[in-house]
Amino acid sequence: MHRCVLLLAALACLPASAQSTRHFPTNTLRGEIVVGSAPPVIALNGRPSQFAPAARIYDQNNQLHLSGYYVGQKLIVNYTHDLLGQPLMVWILTPDERANRPWPRSDAEARSWSFNAAAQTWSKP
Repeated sequence: MHRCVLLLAALACLPASAQSTRHFPTNTLRGEIVVGSAPPVIALNGRPSQFAPAARIYDQNNQLHLSGYYVGQKLIVNYTHDLLGQPLMVWILTPDERANRPWPRSDAEARSWSFNAAAQTWSKP
């Protein structure tokens, strides 16, 4: 019993990238976020915006951080948004994830492209 607990504790300490590949939902878009000096204010793809009130920001190891952790930084991300278009779920991309192209940057692109959830790839029509 104690060995199982120790094994689970050791696995929990591993970064998420060492455990598995992240799988993004079908409604995930790619973008660039610059976190302003007063979060939740941001620039999303060069346009003023802000994080949704319940935003979750995951780093490259899939650890959760508050927006204040990234003040002044430019981040390449995959994100989902709420009904107002504000980023809700944000994943800061690893170099391998950034290399996975193409990835839609707008809802219109996502609607017209095909997503293979198992392979985590998009295909243009």
